[in-house]
Amino acid sequence: MEVRDPIHGAIRLSPGETRVVDHPFIQRLRNIRQTGFSYLPFPGATHSRYSHCIGVMELAGRAFDSAFAEWGFSSPDRRAELRSAVRMAALCHDLGHAPFSHCTEFAMPKLTDLGMQFYGASIPDRFATHEDYTIAILEKSSLAEWVAEEFAFTTRHIAALIHHDVTVDDDFFIDRGLDHRRALSQIVSSELDCDRMDYLVRDSYYSGARYGAIDTDWLISNLIAHPIGAEVGVGLDESAIYAFDDFLVARHHMFLMVYFHHNSVIYEEMLRRWVTSSDNDWALPSKLDAYLQVDDVALSVVLRQAEGEFARRIVEQRPYKRVVERHGLPEEVDLSSAEDTLLDAGIDVIHSTSTGRLSRYTQHRTKRASAPAIQVLERGGGSHTRPLTDASRIFDRYKDARRIARLYVAPEDRERARQVLGLS
Repeated sequence: MEVRDPIHGAIRLSPGETRVVDHPFIQRLRNIRQTGFSYLPFPGATHSRYSHCIGVMELAGRAFDSAFAEWGFSSPDRRAELRSAVRMAALCHDLGHAPFSHCTEFAMPKLTDLGMQFYGASIPDRFATHEDYTIAILEKSSLAEWVAEEFAFTTRHIAALIHHDVTVDDDFFIDRGLDHRRALSQIVSSELDCDRMDYLVRDSYYSGARYGAIDTDWLISNLIAHPIGAEVGVGLDESAIYAFDDFLVARHHMFLMVYFHHNSVIYEEMLRRWVTSSDNDWALPSKLDAYLQVDDVALSVVLRQAEGEFARRIVEQRPYKRVVERHGLPEEVDLSSAEDTLLDAGIDVIHSTSTGRLSRYTQHRTKRASAPAIQVLERGGGSHTRPLTDASRIFDRYKDARRIARLYVAPEDRERARQVLGLS
């Protein structure tokens, strides 16, 4: 099978990959918009999670070929098995996304409701994320049978490359005494992964914003597999360090200028108001059979039938309007006083904050977001290595979080709100 992609050209799939792509949970992603409500300020941004996942799979294969170009596997079959595993992980990494991608993740149920034990004996007491749904789909849906019938690995191996807390009891990733899981996982999720490489270029292309233009070919061609004790990791040749800097800055600017656009943010906030309101009974299901049927189309139908104020505003495109916006460090953009002033004047207000950081893998990372660090290798294949966070000064230059704080009010209240705040 061949997929014609405007970003990466002709993408070839093996018969096994083609069968997996045809699975209903993969096809469901055709009806999940990649960038949520961003299609409103950026009309071209109607592309789907499906096209993104196909693109990530293609880049993962290229990254594997580049990183392991001179690597000695025990056999061609072992090389092919590990390459297929990382491509499948890349294809499946976003299976669990809810309608409008990240916009409805706040409405997910408790992790215990998914009935999963993939984190050990006890399930953490927290709400589920799209990553949790991804693992649940891999573990509990018929996709597990399809993968097992087509490949020498299972969906548990795929899950282990997507989520770092998933355990694997066998030696599938071991070859010639070295564990390759670290390297394959880094290709899927790390400071420099194929997920980001695809969505930056793809979202830039479809939105018309050029902030996401990065040198993907150069970055991939400079990936090098190298041993780290009993493991194999992925390193970046130091000749590509400036391309990596540009990659991080491009991502940072895409968040600030595209993903955090004021018009898409207010629709997300209105959706949150509707979902959490007392007159709404819609919720994301924890049962996978039901979740399979929940996508952008299904939620749009529910919104059109709903009577709540914010559901009507979303459907009729009558959003609250921005009245105040500030950019800066978190301590510089506190709008709580202005919000209280509006509320005291009897004006309903929606307060949103969007925080952008250069990388979630720096000192700001959480335990759940952590991934094995990619090392920078000496030019020419030298033996000296150092973490990306030490090799690039870009982390120091952008070490502070950048926050955008906004207050929105109903259109009919906007002029009075400006007067109350002394803005007009």
